[in-house]
Amino acid sequence: MSAVDWTVLIGTLLFIVSFGVWKTRGAKDLDGYLKGGNTTKWWGIGISIMATQASAITFLSTPGQAYASGMGFVQFYFGLPIAMVILSVTFLPIYYKLKVFTAYEFLESRFDLKTRTLAAGLFLVQRGLAAGITIYAPAIILSTLLGWDLTWTNVFIGVLVIIYTVSGGTQAVTQTQKQQMAVMMGGMVLAGIMVIRMLPGDVGLGDALHVAGKLERLNVVDFEFKLQERYNFWSGITAALFLFMSYFGTDQSQVQRYLSGKSLAESRLGLIMNGLLKVPMQFVILFIGVMVFVFFQFDRPPVFFNQVVAEQVKEAPEGAELLRIEEAYYDLHDQKKTELYGLIEAVRAGDQQDQAIHQAAAQRLLAESEILRDEAKEVIRAVVPDAETNDKDYVFMTFVMQHLPIGMIGLLFAVMFSAAMSSTASELNALASTTTIDLYKRSVRKKASETHYLQSSRLFTLLWGVVAILFATYASLFENLIQAVNLLGSLFYGTILGIFLVAFYVRSVQGHAVFLAALLAEACVVGIHFWNEAGTQPDWLKMGYLWYNAVGCGLVISFGLLLQPVLPARPKEAESASQS
Repeated sequence: MSAVDWTVLIGTLLFIVSFGVWKTRGAKDLDGYLKGGNTTKWWGIGISIMATQASAITFLSTPGQAYASGMGFVQFYFGLPIAMVILSVTFLPIYYKLKVFTAYEFLESRFDLKTRTLAAGLFLVQRGLAAGITIYAPAIILSTLLGWDLTWTNVFIGVLVIIYTVSGGTQAVTQTQKQQMAVMMGGMVLAGIMVIRMLPGDVGLGDALHVAGKLERLNVVDFEFKLQERYNFWSGITAALFLFMSYFGTDQSQVQRYLSGKSLAESRLGLIMNGLLKVPMQFVILFIGVMVFVFFQFDRPPVFFNQVVAEQVKEAPEGAELLRIEEAYYDLHDQKKTELYGLIEAVRAGDQQDQAIHQAAAQRLLAESEILRDEAKEVIRAVVPDAETNDKDYVFMTFVMQHLPIGMIGLLFAVMFSAAMSSTASELNALASTTTIDLYKRSVRKKASETHYLQSSRLFTLLWGVVAILFATYASLFENLIQAVNLLGSLFYGTILGIFLVAFYVRSVQGHAVFLAALLAEACVVGIHFWNEAGTQPDWLKMGYLWYNAVGCGLVISFGLLLQPVLPARPKEAESASQS
């Protein structure tokens, strides 16, 4: 990067960290540190909720997802507005009535301490690992593209977040996320404008849309029901609904965002704001990815987007094979480019028959190009066995590094850093509050001063930051980073949501039954996942991981109802039964 890009990147990051520390200095009690003194307005809550979910993984992986398979991933978010309405009506009033610091405090009053501890523990495991991935996501890209050491890149990102999160707690997270969100969306919109402007002079936006559509990158909604499909209308409106209800209703990293609101009404408005804006935001990011795809139909893309690894292979004895594949790939690209120009002319002329001929030829050449890309990945895998050959997460930043002007490259790297910092800060803040309130204060040190618990929260923030950095250091890429986070959440969120739904709506089920039901349900979900990974079942039994949320939730409720009648009543349960 140029000196200008480094100035933009470092200046942006230093401003955000310094602002967070200065603006929220001097938290004097636990309420101010963990709930921000309940001073956040609805729009601040909405921005904080969106910034918490919109990690660097969103901006790294989503454009690559669109490049590879089109706009269909947006269906994942179709259930989100519905989830926001349900949570606003049901979960929020109870949290505010009980004046809780964490979502899991409610479970002890409804069930017992062990159920509260189990739910908090599941959250800590899932979110602690996810915090590592949110650090690792930009670190692996940045370290690869710039030749930095991965470990020190992880440490650099983690330390930046730890500084202001330890200092100011929830208020620091909320304040910095306003600036981070402005950087993130401003940078992405500018990148989207630039990619459209950088299309060939004789290819307009309308032509680009025709090319994307004919090459099946604009198919947004799929109404065909297939259990094994990850993203279609039905998985988004049902399975993902369970994920969003659990994430926004029971995950402390999100619950803490709206528990800091000035009032119940402000928190509700913040959630509704998220529900209204999140789908359009993801649509825009996916659309940018589609435009990058169109751009690379006219400008030669690399046969493998992780150029650092590709150059390493070219220097090896087997490099000649990769060069041969690359030459064939570029030849196909030039043929495809000719067909696409023919397609554009046919569209302009309104010649349907000629359109069909050029479209079929372009699709055939695109498929052959993908075969060559697979061959290149096999060569890379043979030379560098530990290399990640799924290069979708490198697509967008390859475009940024090779084609954007000076200054914008630094801004887009600042986008990735800001996104990583915003999500990680929320996660560390939530992990510290859950550890302090649900474990340490409740079961370890029950009677101590307010100052002691405040300092403990700061210490736990620091410790979880170290854990996240360590996990990031030893993490490896999944098929796709954004899918990795959703998979990790889906393994745990269904069980946690099931516990809360039993607490809210199934009054006959008590603590011991729901505790055992949750353990059984989690074991089943993990077993289903490994069964899916083994691939030994028939296709009709294969399950997309979003359905884990619905299955886990349903199993907790079902097991709870089955176990409650056969388990002996315990003192608290007997008392509850007599009062009901």
